[in-house]
Amino acid sequence: MTEPARPAFHGFEQIPLREYAERAYLDYSMYVVLDRALPFLGDGLKPVQRRIVYAMSELGLGAAAKPKKSARTVGDVIGKFHPHGDSACYEALVLMAQPFSYRYPLIEGQGNFGSPDDPKSFAAMRYTEAKLTPIAEVLLGELGHGTVDWNPNFDGTLQEPGWLPARLPHLLLNGTTGIAVGMATDIPPHNLNEVVSACVRLLEDPDASVADLCEHVRGPDYPTGAEIITPAAELRAIYETGGGSLRARASWVREHGNIVVTQLPYQVSPSKVIEQIAQQMRARKLPWLEDVRDESDHENPVRVVLVPRSNRVDVEALMGHLFATTDLEKSFRVNFNVIGLDGRPQVKNLRDFLSEWLQFRTDTVIRRLRHRLERVERRLHLLEGLLVAFLNLDEVIRIIRSEDEPRPVLMRRFGLSEEQAEYILETKLRQLARLEEMKIRGEQDELGKEREQITATLGSKARLRKLVKDELLADAKKFGDARRSPLVEREAAQAMSETELVPSEPVTVVLSRKGWVRAAKGHDVDAAGLSYREGDGLLQAARGRSTQQVAFLDSTGRSYSTLAHSLPSARGNGEPLSGRFSPPAGAGFVGLAVADSDQRYLLASSHGYGFVTRFENFTGRNKAGKQLLNVGEAEVLAPVPVTDPAGDRVVAITSTGHLLAFPVTELPELDKGKGNKLIQIPPAKLKAGQEKVVAVASVREGGELTIYSGRQKLVLSWRDLQAYEGARASRGHMLPRGFTKVDRVDST
Repeated sequence: MTEPARPAFHGFEQIPLREYAERAYLDYSMYVVLDRALPFLGDGLKPVQRRIVYAMSELGLGAAAKPKKSARTVGDVIGKFHPHGDSACYEALVLMAQPFSYRYPLIEGQGNFGSPDDPKSFAAMRYTEAKLTPIAEVLLGELGHGTVDWNPNFDGTLQEPGWLPARLPHLLLNGTTGIAVGMATDIPPHNLNEVVSACVRLLEDPDASVADLCEHVRGPDYPTGAEIITPAAELRAIYETGGGSLRARASWVREHGNIVVTQLPYQVSPSKVIEQIAQQMRARKLPWLEDVRDESDHENPVRVVLVPRSNRVDVEALMGHLFATTDLEKSFRVNFNVIGLDGRPQVKNLRDFLSEWLQFRTDTVIRRLRHRLERVERRLHLLEGLLVAFLNLDEVIRIIRSEDEPRPVLMRRFGLSEEQAEYILETKLRQLARLEEMKIRGEQDELGKEREQITATLGSKARLRKLVKDELLADAKKFGDARRSPLVEREAAQAMSETELVPSEPVTVVLSRKGWVRAAKGHDVDAAGLSYREGDGLLQAARGRSTQQVAFLDSTGRSYSTLAHSLPSARGNGEPLSGRFSPPAGAGFVGLAVADSDQRYLLASSHGYGFVTRFENFTGRNKAGKQLLNVGEAEVLAPVPVTDPAGDRVVAITSTGHLLAFPVTELPELDKGKGNKLIQIPPAKLKAGQEKVVAVASVREGGELTIYSGRQKLVLSWRDLQAYEGARASRGHMLPRGFTKVDRVDST
């Protein structure tokens, strides 16, 4: 029976594309998570940081050594342990050397390592030098004591530590940020004394809650002295969940009437803040501020001077606005996502974080003690053999001189181990002097006591906890310092509205017949006497305040609004409204209004319909405006202010000289629409265009109405208007001869 033919192998494997893509993406994502972006809880370092610190220790760049070129360190790191880009490696080195980026820098740099104004302005690595700082000893001090596992480097020619035996929870001290695939980490820095105090509390009381630990760790402690304004309850919630956000605010003082910012939030540069403030000043959104200067120098790393326009400026309100609109107040995300002792990424609360780190520290101490115990026992074993040789010195010398292979003979003659016999053979003659016996027995006694202590510590959890606690307190005493970021509970800043920022000044808004607008300061302005473009002239002027809204009504019944202070000065011809707004094609502007939101206005069309509306219905943020008055084919009349909605009279005048007066209360108050009929116009005349409403007015009680017709004018008092009173929508009464053609009306 013949065997079935086996499929030929062509040197490659065929798998579905979907399966390959899933496998490749998963491998990549796990690599990014575990070997690049997320830190290990034990030593708080990412692989590149760990390799930089280890390579510098191997180069002998301790705190007491002379620094070497950064290029030397980077070359060793990427050549021996980290086969990636040199620029990224150097940037990681620089970050660990910047005192404004790291709360407790691990590297001491000489040369240009950047500045708070521009952290990435550091010099090239061929110009700078670096060495480790004293606190780096916390990470490296126990490296040679059997405390870590060693792994082969990328090409298998060297060994590198899988982690560093940190004596302090470095990840909480300096914090870190990282973005992996599908997850990220954002851990803020903390104060060393506070973190150690929390660790001691947890060692003494393993059942301590997050709230108990927050009595010690009160909040993050950034390298800068900006205030952390997040309430204590919210900070506690962050530590309970392992995530959230907090806010930091710049510190400032008053100095000779100026505002001096002395501390900025973490990673905020003075130049960026100044640019943000200057941008608002250029946009005329900070009229309270006259100048902003950067007076930062070597002695004062942050000194931003703000100069108010006068001593009457509300400084607290101004700073509140700046906090809300610039990086003087900044929000920071917190996400305690780390790689735990089980090798898996997880978001941990403060208690879980510290408990797991204390387990890491305890395991490290146990490994260190066991390693030391092995060395002590080995040394005692060698000393025991050496003492035997010393007590039988003549016989040992005879064996060495007469035997070709003295080691096995010594082992048989004195019952020595191979290691003891080898040690005796390597011992120098001068060590066999008479006084050496005392030294050997003295060393045996010391090592014996040390063995007893180590054995007792390893056999007692209480003594082990006390050892960990004492070492933590010793490091805290050596490297701890005072808190830099004060914790001050404050409400989040709120930006002031544009009207609050602008000084309230009287202005007169002038609209020309061709739709050009401008604003003149004051109310004593001769609008008609201003200069206009050729062929143009005054259409309407209205008085108001610079903080008020200005509304414009076009010939289609749409309204548009803007702030009065944003209009151009009356020293020129102004600007066309068509450039600021987007009215329908062919539409022109017929009038304007300046008022507060509750002011009532009368809106009417040439077909004799109208209604009363509040000024707030004119306003809106839409550049295309809002439909306010439905006119059909009628013309829109200029809006008329209503002084007293309960007592004014509405006056409507037609092109044939009919005038009707009636109480304003007979008109409805609407948000928008067509309104009700004001005055009766025969439908035939209206349809033929022979008669229309040419003017409307609102006359207050005791006021006057002035009617202009050519060079003539007619003044009608409140009492005179009684002769023209009638029911709304009636025909009204004829004006005197000569006033059948009305040009305009004024009411006072």
